[in-house]
Amino acid sequence: MAGELSPIDKAKFVAARKAAEYVEDGMRVGLGTGSTAAWLVRCLGEMVRDEGLRIQGVPTSTRTAQLAQDVGIKVVSLDEARWLDVTIDGADEFDKDLNLVKGGGGALLQEKIVATASDQMVVIADIGKEVETLGAFPLPVEVIPFGWQTTQALIEETLVSMDVLGRTSTLRMNDESPFVTDEGNHILDLHLNRIGDARQLAMVLNQMPGVVENGLFIDICDAVVVGFGDGRVEVRDINAGTIEESMLDFAESDNLFADLVD
Repeated sequence: MAGELSPIDKAKFVAARKAAEYVEDGMRVGLGTGSTAAWLVRCLGEMVRDEGLRIQGVPTSTRTAQLAQDVGIKVVSLDEARWLDVTIDGADEFDKDLNLVKGGGGALLQEKIVATASDQMVVIADIGKEVETLGAFPLPVEVIPFGWQTTQALIEETLVSMDVLGRTSTLRMNDESPFVTDEGNHILDLHLNRIGDARQLAMVLNQMPGVVENGLFIDICDAVVVGFGDGRVEVRDINAGTIEESMLDFAESDNLFADLVD
């Protein structure tokens, strides 16, 4: 196995381990996208292999689908599953009300569809993702390729009247070419620095022609599992109004994620 985990990787690992406790035999589970969610997928794969866990996984990207299949999780489409018991995903930012910024991995559209088709959405994150106000992380907005520059200009013009600090945007690139989502769209990253009214901004963005979806997840997340570099885990349930803390011990030599690179 690879060497010692960094504090951030350890935080992601313990959060994924704890979040796996939400999954029970026979469940239909939404599987998120990104480095933290990948740890959760591998953890569930271990439970399938070693404990006989039987679940159906609905992935939110082709990357997650491939990983889930590789670790032995039965993969089905959302239309096949119809409704999900729980979706577990990462986040780029979360605030005290568990509103999120997501889409750093480029899968925000499928992530939001799957999350809203679930009885419960659980977010796993390291403590560094918690913010007082959303907006430091660039806000992804998925747009159709046709006329994307016109859409970009419309967005930037609209931001002038919004409660944000920054109003510039950039087209996300993949080397020399525009990044393309699983749905064949582009992503504009909005550099806002601070979002004063996330709910209003989300509604305004989605009313614009050319905009498919934005990375603000408002009133969707039910609980966040926060991992710390020392092995502590905090579960914050916004519906129950509870915060539970525990400590997860593990031997790094046994860590199936030790070879996983962000």
